[in-house]
Order: sequence, then structure tokens, then C-alpha cells
Amino acid sequence: MGLPEGHVTDVPGLSRSAQLKALGNGVVPQQADAALQALLANAPSRSGAPSRAA
Repeated sequence: MGLPEGHVTDVPGLSRSAQLKALGNGVVPQQADAALQALLANAPSRSGAPSRAA
């Protein structure tokens, strides 16, 4: 899972500089999922008590 191999690097005519610009501060899907899960695990529930990760 994650970004497919060559997601940016296999684009014809794209310089190294342009590849880095295209990626920017991108986050791979697994990093985004882990961050969201961590935030949700510590977020208060509607009752005000912290929720627990399943």
C-alpha cells in the first residue's frame, strides 16, 4: 500500500527539481492514517471523556 512506484519519478520530462516540487510536503497514506488514528484515540468523546482506540 502507499504511493505506487514511480508515482512522480516516472513522469516523462519531469526534472528532479520538478519532482520534488510536485511531492512538496506530501504525506504517504499510511502516515496520514496513523496520525489520524492517534488523534482520534485521544480526542474527547461527546460525553467529555477520552475515547479509547478499538
